[in-house]
Amino acid sequence: MSVDADTFRSLMGRFASGVTVVTLVDADGRDNGLTVTAFASLSLEPALVLICVDRAASLHPLLRAVSTFAVNILSANQEALARRFAATIPDRFDGIGYTRGTLGAALLDEALVHLECRKVQELPGGDHTIFLGEVESGTIGSGAPLLYYRGGYAQLER
Repeated sequence: MSVDADTFRSLMGRFASGVTVVTLVDADGRDNGLTVTAFASLSLEPALVLICVDRAASLHPLLRAVSTFAVNILSANQEALARRFAATIPDRFDGIGYTRGTLGAALLDEALVHLECRKVQELPGGDHTIFLGEVESGTIGSGAPLLYYRGGYAQLER
């Protein structure tokens, strides 16, 4: 028997994670994005990452339909951006600075890292879907990462 959802959320809240915004261009050419903390590197050869997205999330059906996406690893000064892409607002990109990646997705200005990925697999994961992406290109910015810890945003102090 597994623990209940509230207990599990409390337990996992003690694990600090980085904060990302996953972006893609839908079939109609519109930019879409969502804050995702369930992100990890998976393999060096080939270079693979995984993102886990709730099946009820607005981005879920769009991720299933596209072949490419970008992962923007946010820097410590981008908490407002993380909150914006976590909220349900009609156009999350209004007034947001970004450039267009070589695979088409938005690469957010001032992100710590940009990863441009080709989707290679989808796997079921409870109430989420696990999307595996092969990293085709990446860029590194400067600064410290934005973290998510115990239900809130935090910054790394070194």
